[in-house]
Amino acid sequence: MDFLPKSIVCFREGYTRDGVTRDVIAGVVVGVVALPLALAFAIASGVPPERGLYTAIVAGFLISLLGGSRVQIGGPTGAFVVIVYGIVHKYGYEGLVIISVLAGAFLVILGLAKLGGLIKFIPYPVVTGFTSGIAVIIFSSQIKDFFGLKMGEVPPEFMDKWVAYAEKIGTIHLPTTLIATGTLIVLLVWPRFSKMVPSPFVAMLLATAVVQLFDLPVETIGSRFGGVPSSLPMPRWPDIPWHQWKQFISPALTVALLAAIESLLSAVVADGMIGTRHKSNMELVAQGVANIFSPIFGGIPATGAIARTATNIRSGGRTPLAGMVHAVTLLLILLMLGRWAAMVPLAALAAILVVVAFHMSEWQSFAGLLRAPRSDLVVLLLTFGLTIFVDLTVAVQVGIVAAALLFMRRMAEITNIEGLTAEVTDRTAEDPDEITQVRKKKRMLHGREIPPGIDVYEVNGPFFFGVADKLKDVMSELGRPPRVFILRMRNVPAIDATGIHALDQLVKKSRHEGTIVFFTEVREQPARALERSGKAGFEIFGTFEEALDRGIEAMGGKSVSSRA
Repeated sequence: MDFLPKSIVCFREGYTRDGVTRDVIAGVVVGVVALPLALAFAIASGVPPERGLYTAIVAGFLISLLGGSRVQIGGPTGAFVVIVYGIVHKYGYEGLVIISVLAGAFLVILGLAKLGGLIKFIPYPVVTGFTSGIAVIIFSSQIKDFFGLKMGEVPPEFMDKWVAYAEKIGTIHLPTTLIATGTLIVLLVWPRFSKMVPSPFVAMLLATAVVQLFDLPVETIGSRFGGVPSSLPMPRWPDIPWHQWKQFISPALTVALLAAIESLLSAVVADGMIGTRHKSNMELVAQGVANIFSPIFGGIPATGAIARTATNIRSGGRTPLAGMVHAVTLLLILLMLGRWAAMVPLAALAAILVVVAFHMSEWQSFAGLLRAPRSDLVVLLLTFGLTIFVDLTVAVQVGIVAAALLFMRRMAEITNIEGLTAEVTDRTAEDPDEITQVRKKKRMLHGREIPPGIDVYEVNGPFFFGVADKLKDVMSELGRPPRVFILRMRNVPAIDATGIHALDQLVKKSRHEGTIVFFTEVREQPARALERSGKAGFEIFGTFEEALDRGIEAMGGKSVSSRA
């Protein structure tokens, strides 16, 4: 059942006339919303606008048909704009096709291996850092079209963009700026009047109408890209240059990871809105299949879109049928009205992307993380800075590694190894009249006296490679080795190979120095790990008292249990 798509689950549950009606209406609404976004995301990604429509149609249909969420809407998203633009600039569209297909294969493998749950371990500062960085880059990439600057191709590097903008600030085109500003106002004001008709669609139509009616000299899709085709292209399998395949692995992994994070995050948000649970592994498989077929039909990478999924839910969509209708709606628009898309002004699409970037920025979450612990702040700013100034691929990889390292340091800090045999004072009467009393030093633990020659220590916290050196430090501080060393492990929930190696080295070194080492109260996971390690010399006792009795006997004394 883990790999049964939600579309089949809903089909088995049965559809009602009202349910089908709601899904169809929701699908049409989302299709209308997706139209300007698909065009805008494609242009911002450095590819012709029709490729965004192809992606929303092919990938959107497959994600709804095969996915593990009832209401997920898939297609091109703002999260992919930066990395797709970089890939196209470096490898060309053919390279993007290969990378997308590889990323799709990685996603299918992740899903079939049931690793969907691991995505939730991506740290929040990493996600916020690269998402906010993507928003800043999207915003900066729209300045030329928003103000109609007279300049050539916008430089790909962030700082180079703004230097080029500064040099061309005197070429602002007033009609273009007015159209972009008017579109922005409609996007912000329209939702107050109507939420049924999506504001991006209304803003795009009004901007297009104004430009055409007044014959404004504003750049449009048609003037820059030519006409928009009115049909889907025939499928074409990419010609993979196998001698170069290694250079595609890293960006493909980044695309796959980004698609997994965005789609599962969208599915979780959707679950919270409608009270259902998605199948994360099935969702990854669907995302993988969609990313394999999308570029074969001329598209770009796709993932779950949070905003469009939320629109689907608010419009009444409750089954994958709505997502499939959304794709069919876009296909019909492409077939019947595709040629009219050439009239859309680029300034209107730039304004739409400015609003998208604002919502993506998550500035409130970003500001909140500025007050987070220092390690989280470091990860946030590192990921954010690398996304903007270096590369999204580097940012995601470095951010995850940095977060993991800082987490391990934090875990190492909370794990401690401490001695338990502190001296206590005991008063003992020496004469019959109890006139005088002699203070006598004893080492007591749990009501048992710890004789000289026996030291008791305890590990508190996970025992892994970040903590192993602490055990060496403890042993070096002991000075003269004890006859018996008891290490209590009742508070050790887990141990790794380095921790086992450290214990093995402790046993061997202690044996060489004439010290016997006992381990007590070992929990389930450490006990299994120690048993599987095959290391000889581990003497493990169920209770501290058993180890203490054995230690006293080993020193030639009599334990409490033996005297009994």
